[in-house]
Amino acid sequence: MQTALRKVGDCVIRRCDESDLAAVIDINMVALPEHYSDYFFESILRELPEAFIVAELDGKVVGYIMCKIEFGFSNFRKLGFVKKGHVVSVAVLEEHRGKGLGKALMLEGINGVMHKKSDEIYLEVRVSNTGAIKMYERLAFEIKSRLRSYYRDGEDAYLMALELS
Repeated sequence: MQTALRKVGDCVIRRCDESDLAAVIDINMVALPEHYSDYFFESILRELPEAFIVAELDGKVVGYIMCKIEFGFSNFRKLGFVKKGHVVSVAVLEEHRGKGLGKALMLEGINGVMHKKSDEIYLEVRVSNTGAIKMYERLAFEIKSRLRSYYRDGEDAYLMALELS
């Protein structure tokens, strides 16, 4: 049994376990248009378990966030090469949205990335996903650029980032 990182109402926010991956993949398939191979989820969990977090309600996984660490140019400094977290995917089942689970997952994902001494964290979000954009802005993420035709269906994305140091 995993230790709770935090509680949101009756929901437990905790690190993902390998036994949670089937539920996480199901949530990804139902909640998001972008899908990944089973191996991709497994590799992210192996690479950075501190930032692969699930929301569990009554023994059922209802949301997740998975992050990885990358090295690249800073989203904040002109000539900086930095260690940064990347929110690869975050989703909450529709019937559980609006309860603070997305925010709690983001906060624990950020904590997991900070555990690895990252300088910043970033994500991509559909320009039409105003609810998510507002939540990220409340968490102090800034829109850094617009990525034209980023998604397979042609929709643009905002690249949003948060400085951690």
